[in-house]
Amino acid sequence: MKQGIHPDYKLGNVHCACGHTFEVYSTLGDQRIEICSVCHPFFSGKQKLIDTAGRIEKFNVKYGKAAQ
Repeated sequence: MKQGIHPDYKLGNVHCACGHTFEVYSTLGDQRIEICSVCHPFFSGKQKLIDTAGRIEKFNVKYGKAAQ
């Protein structure tokens, strides 16, 4: 690596809006974020799948005969 051309890589704290705090190495240092893996619905398992406008029923009506 060439000397003097790379940014500083330092330890920084990440603070989420939910209150979770963790440490990461980055060029930014301390960061504040709105959503993290602890409070994100997909990663926390709290995500709810919603069938909007009966998409599953429409699919089964259209392609249900092909599956049998």
